[in-house]
Amino acid sequence: MRCEIIGVGTELLLGQIVNTNAAWIGQRLADVGWDCLRHTVVGDNTQRIAETITEALGRADAVILTGGLGPTQDDVTREALAAVAGVELVRQPELEAWLRERFAGMGVQRMAEMNLRQADVPQGARTIDNPRGTAPGLIMEIGGKPAYAVPGVPREMEGMLERVVLPDLAARAGEGRAIVSRTLRTAGVGESRLAERLTPLWEEAGAGQVTMAYLASPGEVRVRLTAVGATREEALAEIAPVETRIREELGEIVYGTDDETLEAAVGRLLGERGLTLATAESLTGGLLGGRITGIPGASDYYLGGVVAYATAAKASQLGVDQALLDADGPVSEPVAAAMAAGARTTLGADLGLAATGVAGPTEQSGRRVGTLCLAVADAAGTTTRTLTAPGDRTQVRLWTASVALDLLRRRLEGLA
Repeated sequence: MRCEIIGVGTELLLGQIVNTNAAWIGQRLADVGWDCLRHTVVGDNTQRIAETITEALGRADAVILTGGLGPTQDDVTREALAAVAGVELVRQPELEAWLRERFAGMGVQRMAEMNLRQADVPQGARTIDNPRGTAPGLIMEIGGKPAYAVPGVPREMEGMLERVVLPDLAARAGEGRAIVSRTLRTAGVGESRLAERLTPLWEEAGAGQVTMAYLASPGEVRVRLTAVGATREEALAEIAPVETRIREELGEIVYGTDDETLEAAVGRLLGERGLTLATAESLTGGLLGGRITGIPGASDYYLGGVVAYATAAKASQLGVDQALLDADGPVSEPVAAAMAAGARTTLGADLGLAATGVAGPTEQSGRRVGTLCLAVADAAGTTTRTLTAPGDRTQVRLWTASVALDLLRRRLEGLA
């Protein structure tokens, strides 16, 4: 069973809003046994939306539209669905009453009459209740295939899909089909080098029932394995031997699976060992601390951090010897080690993690853009690394945060 997703809104085409809805829906479709065939974005134009719906239904077994159900003149998804089905829009008295009650409940003394456009429904369509907003969703059979229209507001869209759309799609797919993905998370090796190492396994997997894909981000690569089975357990059984082979090939660069991020893996390891952490950051300017504290419960193990961006701050805030700064420069392994030790001492933590480097756009103290010096310090000593990050200033900073967390992860696992 194949489904297409259509995002409606000129703001999506102009890049003013990122279409996160399509990613969320694509993930959830697999859970109910549907393949996502294509994502399409179309502007606020009735004819173009209608043409896009018609084309999608010509390829797929179902269509989900997000957006264009609001009260203003540019919200024309209802009109487009009616045009494709060859029917009229009909004002629903019960929806009109619901809208008036809804606005009154929100304390609105006078509802704009334009809001009643949301009570217009293509003839023959069913509505989906929207407890989180004022735009009802729609389900319409067109040529024996369902078209679902839901608001573009993620919170409203997700509620409608979870309560109505996904259960309806699951019932249409029937039993006996599950699409399951398993993701192995890696850090410290680039996408092309990783793919080169896994090429034999890629070819073997392609000959079987498991597909592989690489999802790269700064400093990390996810390897996604997907299989189709009669049940979730059967699909996972297909994936298991391929996963084992990948783990054998990649070894310690695999740090987690599925939704476990690097910062979550580090937090888990710190919690298991009953250890605390402090950070010292220069070029990352707080990115490390931000990622660490993004994990619920981080206060159990993260004591805090020092952002010592200027060279002088490394001496005054972290106690780095000025003579060391003068001799080796602020971007060096000895200074990174002193920063990690300083953070550990200043905040009374078991471990200190430090990152210093050159984010760009120009060289610093003779060091090239992208040069990173990292350090982890604990009671047993200090581990340091010098690396070169690719990309522009933003990518260098993001890359640094990832490889610094991975160095800490390796230290906690006894690998560094």
